[in-house]
Amino acid sequence: MSTLELRLLILIFTVVINLLLATFVYSNNPKSATNIIFGWLAIVTSLWLGDVYLSVDPKFLSHALLWIRVSIVFAIPQIALFYLLANTMPNRTIELSKSRQKLLLVVSLLLIGDAFSPLIFKKVEIIHNSAQATAGPGMLFFIIFALSLSILSVKALYNKLKNSQGYSKEQFRYVVIGIMLMLGLLFFTVLIPVAIFKNNTFVPFVPLYTIIFLGLTTYSIVAHKLFDIRAAVTRTVTYVLIVGSLSIVYGVVLFGVVDVLFSGSNNQFIRQVLSVVLVTPLALSFQSIKRFFDRITNKLFYRDSYDFQDVLDKIGNLLVAEIELYKILNGIELEFYKTLKPSFVEFVLFKKGKPYFEGYPRKIVNEDSIILGNEITKQKKELLVTDNLNKEHPLYNLLTSADVAVSLKLQSDEQVIGYLLFGHKRGGDIFTSQDEKLLLILAHETALAVQNALRFEEIRNFNLTLQASVEEATRNLRKVNAKLKTLDETKDDFISMASHQLRTPLTSVKGYLSMILEGDAGKLNKTQQEMLGQAFFSSQRMVYLIADMLNVSRLRTGKFVIENAPVNLAEIVVQEIDQLKETAAAHKVRLIYNQPKNFPILQLDETKIRQVIMNFADNAIYYTPQGGEITVELTNTANTVELRVIDNGIGVPKSEKHHLFTKFYRAGNARKARPDGTGLGLFMAKKVIVSQGGALIFDSVEGKGSTFGFVFNKVKLSDNPTKTEPDKTKQATPASKS
Repeated sequence: MSTLELRLLILIFTVVINLLLATFVYSNNPKSATNIIFGWLAIVTSLWLGDVYLSVDPKFLSHALLWIRVSIVFAIPQIALFYLLANTMPNRTIELSKSRQKLLLVVSLLLIGDAFSPLIFKKVEIIHNSAQATAGPGMLFFIIFALSLSILSVKALYNKLKNSQGYSKEQFRYVVIGIMLMLGLLFFTVLIPVAIFKNNTFVPFVPLYTIIFLGLTTYSIVAHKLFDIRAAVTRTVTYVLIVGSLSIVYGVVLFGVVDVLFSGSNNQFIRQVLSVVLVTPLALSFQSIKRFFDRITNKLFYRDSYDFQDVLDKIGNLLVAEIELYKILNGIELEFYKTLKPSFVEFVLFKKGKPYFEGYPRKIVNEDSIILGNEITKQKKELLVTDNLNKEHPLYNLLTSADVAVSLKLQSDEQVIGYLLFGHKRGGDIFTSQDEKLLLILAHETALAVQNALRFEEIRNFNLTLQASVEEATRNLRKVNAKLKTLDETKDDFISMASHQLRTPLTSVKGYLSMILEGDAGKLNKTQQEMLGQAFFSSQRMVYLIADMLNVSRLRTGKFVIENAPVNLAEIVVQEIDQLKETAAAHKVRLIYNQPKNFPILQLDETKIRQVIMNFADNAIYYTPQGGEITVELTNTANTVELRVIDNGIGVPKSEKHHLFTKFYRAGNARKARPDGTGLGLFMAKKVIVSQGGALIFDSVEGKGSTFGFVFNKVKLSDNPTKTEPDKTKQATPASKS
């Protein structure tokens, strides 16, 4: 084999490898800037190598100047692409600013334009069957361009190599070494000798320089998963071996066995039939041959292969079939152990914002778990590979100290329910892009399944939890209720004691005031009469208040007794209204009452019914603004007697009406109008009326007034119901004006 033929074989081999790498890398991730640039670099390098071969082949020396200039045209984008690749790996995005990219494009285009002019190469001389090029003044600019970009590229790659960790460092190491060796050899044996010394001795060896780079890059691809194109390479190698094997066997069968057996025969039909018979087993054995070479190539390129879709189907079926949490977690862990072969798989779930471990044996169960969980939650990325993190990253030390290779955030609808941790692979391999893709696909589905399982456990344990909660609440309520009963009894005892102690001196005060007002101690002037009258009225109100308090106490102890006796209700109303005349005048309201004639005698508890009438009328006076009017109506119908106290005062808010007759309750507007009230008057009025067989009358509109009163069945309370007639009087006369 001649030297030229050997050069041609090396060229063809190098170009084929370059183009295959370009195809594999680009097809693996056509959106990655790194893959795109590497693909174009491989293509441009292949074109440059072809042109270099033409420039030194004696057959094409007549056009040597053209080939040399074209080589410069290909060399310029080749150097620019090297620079872009150095500033792109491994982040897969171009790290140069837009202005620098534009500057690089402009300079490259200018140099390409000059490449066809005498500025780069003036002429070429053919000496000893070899082209000797004479460089022009523009060659200096090309050398500066090539040298500066090469230095910047090597510097960028070296810095990234120094700052990278783990498998990324191994990937970078071989790529950087390959680029540095290739660039160094090109500069010192080709570019400088040709440009300065017109010596092209080493130009034929250029394909060998690129083989050095390709060899180290290929090693990084196979051993350290650079670009992660092993699957494509594996399939290609497998089919090449299959086709090659079948071709060899087919050739041996057809051109060996058949020709030997029928070398002297001219019967083409028999030869064709025998060929078909012999080739058929080869066709049927295609799958067996493919599986054989699959096993060989898998062992060669990677040992951790798995069927991507099969894993998705298995875990998907598990998530659909199971609802219990421990079965889901254990099933997923087992499948990951089989598929990814990590040293450990660990689920950590969140409960009330903190990690918990649900009773399973865990590798990371310490105070770092909370810190780790909080940091993982803050990260925008769902999946983090420890080897790809900078040492300054807040998670780097935590993950490294725990031997965690990959962390996966489990997030469902903006809610992080936990995270999944993987140890390094037992075989020493890295987590590939296929592994990362698998985990990202399963992350959301796993999060939903775990969330549903947690809810299922809550529902399943709901009855037990509810029962325990109810029992606990019941115990607490009983304790509180017992305390409240004790406090209520103490309060009632105090009220009863205080009421008894206050009633005696108040009765004495009221009696003496009554005697003085009646003139037993001498004649009083008008001022004295008014002042003592107010004192008497206040003492009377105090007596009623104490009576209410005593009645409340008696209600609790069961000693509240209605003592009915014959009374004239019409006269009782007159007497109570007379006591309120001066109070009404002081409040500047009109108090109107029309006493009915021939009113029946009823069986009522006089003392208690007086309290009720006094309470209704007194409230009306206090809650009616100046200039208002209060009408007291006592009506005798055929079957009932009815009392109504009607005012146009502040009224009762609608939202508070249903509370009004409860103990110690007062409406909000009433508390503002009269802060000293107790809330016992209406409560006791209802008890007195209902205890005597009557019913309350109540109607009110906030801001327009109220009606309070009662109605009794006359037949049940009358001494002689046949002798009483209903009152026919309709006209009312004012009892007091102001």
